[in-house]
Amino acid sequence: MLLEVKNLHCMVDGKPILKGIDLEVGEGEVHAIMGPNGSGKSTLASVIAGNPKYEVTEGEILYNGKDLLSMDIEERARAGIFLGFQYPVEIPGVSMANFMRMAVNARRAYLGEDPLSAAEFLRLMREKGAVVELDSKLTNRAVNEGFSGGEKKKNEIFQMAMLDPTLAILDETDSGLDIDALRIVATGVNKLKRPDNATVVITHYQRLLDYIIPDYVHVLYKGRIIHTGGKELALVLEEEGYDRIINEYNN
Repeated sequence: MLLEVKNLHCMVDGKPILKGIDLEVGEGEVHAIMGPNGSGKSTLASVIAGNPKYEVTEGEILYNGKDLLSMDIEERARAGIFLGFQYPVEIPGVSMANFMRMAVNARRAYLGEDPLSAAEFLRLMREKGAVVELDSKLTNRAVNEGFSGGEKKKNEIFQMAMLDPTLAILDETDSGLDIDALRIVATGVNKLKRPDNATVVITHYQRLLDYIIPDYVHVLYKGRIIHTGGKELALVLEEEGYDRIINEYNN
């Protein structure tokens, strides 16, 4: 199993957020996590990625059989965990090309591979930029500086393509995207899917799942996964909302 989350509890500023999460993600799988605002979806993503703001108080996370919670955030990234943010940050003064070359070669070093030469890196950038139809001019600018919302999201999937993660967690990547940008981003995610990697998609909206077809859909509510189903569950939630599932859980 690629990722195993067992009885995970965590708090932020002394407030419990996750209250016993159990989740298994296998290689080649796509999982969607849905749920009302404030249910803990983004918190779960941040805990897996290693954000030190979140204090794990109970439970464990195994990644390829190893204790993920013992790894710092940099080691998790080098080991192949990628988190796509809902609101990608700008990094003024740092060019996309330099940023990505450093990140790609750090991951290659972790895997025992030689760093890419300048020519090899440029070829890789052109190849992966085409996956998300990223304007080549953007790679010469500072990271996300002056990018539109759609460009920032495309840039995130471009970074994901460059880093070739084993586990990609996309936290509301569809937020604020028009239909064309949504299609491009989702197509990029689908092109990067392989039998030996996995994707966890966090979303409020079923429309993203028209493009990225999940194997499993999980409903997160008040810090717990209260229901799991197949891809058809997203359609049910779109039509009915969360009330029925929440009422069944509470009763």
